[in-house]
Amino acid sequence: MTNFTYPSAEKLKKNTEISLLFEKGKWRSNGNLRIIILKDKPSTPVESTKFAVSVSKKYFKKAVHRNRIKRLLRECYRLNKGLFKESFGEKTMAMLFWASSEMPQKFQEVEEQFITLCQSMKKA
Repeated sequence: MTNFTYPSAEKLKKNTEISLLFEKGKWRSNGNLRIIILKDKPSTPVESTKFAVSVSKKYFKKAVHRNRIKRLLRECYRLNKGLFKESFGEKTMAMLFWASSEMPQKFQEVEEQFITLCQSMKKA
């Protein structure tokens, strides 16, 4: 059975980790999704997979809309965690962004873009 949980240990919360991610991380994009990734290296040790989601207030003024997109992005990660770890590695810090002002109509659209983003990283 596959583990579809998103435990607290996998959530990227610390400001020091987030600032390290922005300083040394690499950006990738696909469609409306952007991700910043920091893989485990000797110079930047990462203990385990950490993941966070962010949606810009610039594009979505209402918190209801931002929260909806965040829920969709977290759900994509939760359901496709195996693909994410296979593409980006077991020890990776990442933050996912919705980089568009248009609200996604369906969860399938977001999931499709997330899967494509993961598969493009596999090839690179």
